[in-house]
Amino acid sequence: MQVEQLPLSGACLITMPSSADARGTFVKAFHEDSLAQAGIHFTLRESYFSFSHKDVIRGMHFQLPPHQHSKVVFCPQGAILDVIVDLRTGSPTYGQYYAAELSAQNHKACFIPEGFAHGFKSLTDNAMTYYLVSSVYNGPHDTGIRYDSIGFDWQVASPILSARDLSFGTLADFKSPF
Repeated sequence: MQVEQLPLSGACLITMPSSADARGTFVKAFHEDSLAQAGIHFTLRESYFSFSHKDVIRGMHFQLPPHQHSKVVFCPQGAILDVIVDLRTGSPTYGQYYAAELSAQNHKACFIPEGFAHGFKSLTDNAMTYYLVSSVYNGPHDTGIRYDSIGFDWQVASPILSARDLSFGTLADFKSPF
């Protein structure tokens, strides 16, 4: 695994090792020792995935303390534009965002530390987004901020969004507990 530090403190872009032959492609999505060598100490507690149509935006999601979590997110089918925002008030990158394309072709994953909001835009139909998460889902602590309040240009005129994601407050109004 190749691990590249991102401009947002603590966040990383991971290139997952892969090999291809006449049968197809093999990708190693998680290797605890490689992550630990890169300074990422991650305990897997839950895993899930979603399928999204092109131009779907999901986010910007996170869980509040004491159920906050870090995530490793990748896209084994199709392509997404993955977006993270630092919500840690003591961080030098507080309020800043970063975006990277994750796809079945590039085998990239994003490590998202605790205290970050996460979302993505599906770049293809039937894009699968896979999440490895360090805590178990806790409904009362699961929340988000509006996708269009972070200063990021999603480059889509008519995104497909859930009513829940549209109901979130803005980043400017969010009182961060991180």
